[in-house]
Amino acid sequence: MSRKLRLDIGVGTASESLDRFEAVWKRVERGVRVTPQHRLSFASLPQLVRELSPARWTLLETLRAEGKMTVYALAKYLGRHYKNVHTDVARLTALGLIEKDGDGKISVPWDVIAAELRLAA
Repeated sequence: MSRKLRLDIGVGTASESLDRFEAVWKRVERGVRVTPQHRLSFASLPQLVRELSPARWTLLETLRAEGKMTVYALAKYLGRHYKNVHTDVARLTALGLIEKDGDGKISVPWDVIAAELRLAA
């Protein structure tokens, strides 16, 4: 059985990201085998919600379920204007949530996108 490709998203500071990186680095230096982790952090909850709006989330779900397609085909499938879908795809690609192949088709590489939101102490 192949391992599912997982992306963890959440809210955090650059300092927290660097702390996670340092902890992994130290484990590797000690010879501990580490499993690669993929994480996308946003500076605030409003930014996360803005970047992963309901329309963009529906776009991701549709693309994952239907498989590779062009932006035009996705816009048509969703019943949305091409320009808006193109803008969303460009942003989601920049965030690493969508990949584009050499034929111009886009896809979602992640099997799981998991979010963790913690209340500040």
